[in-house]
Amino acid sequence: MYVSPVHLGLATHAMHYGGVIAYPTEAVWGVGCDPWNSEAVFKLLQMKQRPWEKGLIIVASDMKQIAPLLDNLNKTQLTKLEMSWPGPFSWVLPDPEGWVPEWSRGTHKSVAVRISAHPLVHQLCERFGRPIISTSANLAGKPPARTKQQLDPRLMNYLDYLMPGETQQLAQPSVIRDVLTDEVYRV
Repeated sequence: MYVSPVHLGLATHAMHYGGVIAYPTEAVWGVGCDPWNSEAVFKLLQMKQRPWEKGLIIVASDMKQIAPLLDNLNKTQLTKLEMSWPGPFSWVLPDPEGWVPEWSRGTHKSVAVRISAHPLVHQLCERFGRPIISTSANLAGKPPARTKQQLDPRLMNYLDYLMPGETQQLAQPSVIRDVLTDEVYRV
């Protein structure tokens, strides 16, 4: 899938300056921003009407972008990640050093992370130079948008940039599983 450098540049520029963007992922449209920019994260949470305490998923282009979260994992745990990524699998990883800020993690000592198989998401994270927030583009409690046309107009007023593209039409959003316990939080 070709992604225009112009669109990547506009999207990453918006995020570098505290903006919130919308983009297609494997199954649904997502909204994202810089996880290390508190104003951007709270803007995203406000637009979704989502409490910050729940935390948000971050998505990265590869495991190098999340290296600080991998330091405390053993070989078996790392193998789980390597076997499922890139792909529609979000793993809850311990974050004992608080590498991901509290406003992105919520009240948790861990963070949900995905290495996306969607070429646009991969290139977006590569161009941005670090992971970004990846949460469904919908108001909390409402169904996620599977197409650009299904994006809620109330969200559109908050967006700083809307990426072109399409989802990979997977049936379900990513599975969320704890890397330490194998507990499944979302199927």
